[in-house]
Amino acid sequence: MLKKQSAGLVLWGAILFVAWNALLLFFFWARPLPGGPSSEDPFADDPASLTRRVIRLAQEAETELERQQGLLQQIRKHSVLWSRRHQAATAGPAAVSRPTPASAVSVLPVLVIACDRSTVRRCLDKLLHYRPSAEQFPIIVSQDCGHKATAQVIASYGNAIMHIKQPDLSSVPVPTEHRKFQGYYKIARHYRWALSQIFRTFKYQAAVVVEDDLEVAPDFFEYFQATYPLLRTDPSLWCVSAWNDNGKEQMVDATRPDLLYRTDFFPGLGWLLLAELWDELEPKWPKAFWDDWMRQPEQRRDRACLRPEISRTMTFGRKGVSQGQFFDQHLKFIKLNQGFVPFTQLNLSYLKREAYDQDFSAQVYAAPQVQVEELKGNQKQELGEVRVQYTGRDSFRAFAKALGVMDDLKSGVPRAGYRGIVSFLFRGRRVYLAPPQDWTGYDPSWS
Repeated sequence: MLKKQSAGLVLWGAILFVAWNALLLFFFWARPLPGGPSSEDPFADDPASLTRRVIRLAQEAETELERQQGLLQQIRKHSVLWSRRHQAATAGPAAVSRPTPASAVSVLPVLVIACDRSTVRRCLDKLLHYRPSAEQFPIIVSQDCGHKATAQVIASYGNAIMHIKQPDLSSVPVPTEHRKFQGYYKIARHYRWALSQIFRTFKYQAAVVVEDDLEVAPDFFEYFQATYPLLRTDPSLWCVSAWNDNGKEQMVDATRPDLLYRTDFFPGLGWLLLAELWDELEPKWPKAFWDDWMRQPEQRRDRACLRPEISRTMTFGRKGVSQGQFFDQHLKFIKLNQGFVPFTQLNLSYLKREAYDQDFSAQVYAAPQVQVEELKGNQKQELGEVRVQYTGRDSFRAFAKALGVMDDLKSGVPRAGYRGIVSFLFRGRRVYLAPPQDWTGYDPSWS
């Protein structure tokens, strides 16, 4: 009932706004020009007089329209407030008592990259179920491939989402040795087109990107709403990701769903970027393998992403251009957060570079160093947090494999790593797989 009343009030407000301005325009046109010729004036049809009258009319109309702009802004403001009140009323008393943060005014569209998976419904259903505001989080589905069944699923959501279609469905010319990778070339082409639509055509200032095989957590929107101001104000950050590459259930602290990290590794799989970053990347966007390209030093430029302890997305798409790579052994075991963390009420300033670098490094290197064999033998449990030190590419890979951590490196950067350090749980204990304390930077040859 509240929803219907709110919608009716907003509609009547908009109708009154349009009607009022129409009456004003008629009034301005019909009334005589002050100090000007009357209807009996023989010079009323003089072209110069008519020109002056039109100019005067335009000036007065512009002034009045500026006054009325405030009314329109009030209508929009109350529309958002009524929407929030309805959501609070349906969510229960806890939601009513939550204050609205200043960052709530930011519009963050969610761009869903789709192709030929009709299971995109699972992705969209969760997005719509958890979305707190259609105005703040518009959902735009960009479809490639021209797959009719998938298009029908997307269209079935009507006005709840926006459906755009990549116009170029042609084959992509690829080098002979990459013939089997044409799917990756098409994906890169689609990403470029879709992101250009978001930032060039629709003029959004930021966007959250997900793919059609991702399911989101209950606090997915809350997470990005809270971290967006950090991304906007900290130049050492270039993205926020919902994904933890080492986020298997036994490797994360289920008691700390609020814990966030900085990472030098671009995680993707539900990530937020700014329009300014697209201005930087678009001119040199790659023809294929865009995510690995993002992980190169030339693109990363010593910037970090934010990522959670417990992932706010999970992938259910085993089949794709990667032919299920990593899915059966790894991706399907990533834990999806099931609760709600009120991130917008938390102080996240600890994630700013200066504070984080000092505190995180101190915490890691204060942890006692142990050997992998001691960890696997469940020895020295009294030490609590511990550190396993690697000294080169081979020792990192050996230790990572032994402890169940992703052992591949991209341009020398380990997955979920920051300053060479990977944080995870092993048999209930916090472990830091870390280089020596005098670490000087990544070696791109470690790939």
